[in-house]
Amino acid sequence: MIRSHGFGWSEGSISAILAGMRFDLTDLRLFLAVVEAGSITRGAADVGLSLPAASERLRDMEASGGVRLLERGRRGVTPTPAGEALAHHARLIGRQMAQMRGELGEHARGLRATVRLAANTAAITEFLPGRLGPWMAAHPRIDVELKERQSAEIARMVATGLSEIGILSDAVDTAGLRVVPFAVDRLVVVMARDHALAAARRLAFADVVHCEFVGLAGGALQDHIDAQAARAGVKLKTRLRLRTFDGICRMAADGVGLGIVPETAARRCRAATGIAFRRLADTWATRRLSLCCRPEDELTPPARDLLAHLAQAGLPCSEPAAG
Repeated sequence: MIRSHGFGWSEGSISAILAGMRFDLTDLRLFLAVVEAGSITRGAADVGLSLPAASERLRDMEASGGVRLLERGRRGVTPTPAGEALAHHARLIGRQMAQMRGELGEHARGLRATVRLAANTAAITEFLPGRLGPWMAAHPRIDVELKERQSAEIARMVATGLSEIGILSDAVDTAGLRVVPFAVDRLVVVMARDHALAAARRLAFADVVHCEFVGLAGGALQDHIDAQAARAGVKLKTRLRLRTFDGICRMAADGVGLGIVPETAARRCRAATGIAFRRLADTWATRRLSLCCRPEDELTPPARDLLAHLAQAGLPCSEPAAG
């Protein structure tokens, strides 16, 4: 028997809803992901479905319930009043299912488990590998489903149950979530040692925004940088996009263009590439990263264990600003 834990849902009521409306749990996860993303394409990607499969499921849900759930427009989708009601119940059901899996997991030793984790680019590339590796090695039957997202989207994913743990900038709204300090992510400008800006003691984004750049080939960090450029009323002149910070640093060292990368990456690449780097003085370029989750009693046991492990790592010590 599944306990309601204050949500008001029993195993019987969940079954009745799903049977009566002909929605399965994948339908509900998909619908919630689409509502949170405001896009069928992104919602489908979040739950691992193709766009045609997701679109067919959504059409079947509306046909089964006999009610329109989404308003489709040029800028995406928004829920109708009926859709808002369904999203509310989907969140409750998702949380209770997570609790059920956790309770059953305590009695099913030896079965594989998966922890859903969403993080921004810097956390994934610079901080998580060293902290996540030892934990996963010690828990060989637990997998991690890792997704790279911008911080605001991570907060929404955790709040709605699409991810159990998030790692995000503390600049976003995390109301209703538990937040624990994780790391400090400072962005720096990397350049050739003989670049004119290498002699500067202090750099702001406005000082470099009209220069030529080597950027990331997609990802949450590049979206963040491009958004700052858009707020300044410019579009960065990007000569080349690469998938790694190491590649950006090598190109910057050769004078191809400037790069903006986490300071940890610049320090790691400095010896091999001979780059110079300077911290960006803008407030948005220094981000305190935090772990976030829903109340711990709503997490599965593996997620609680991983959260405790990541929180124990603490914040790294600060280092001198320039390289």
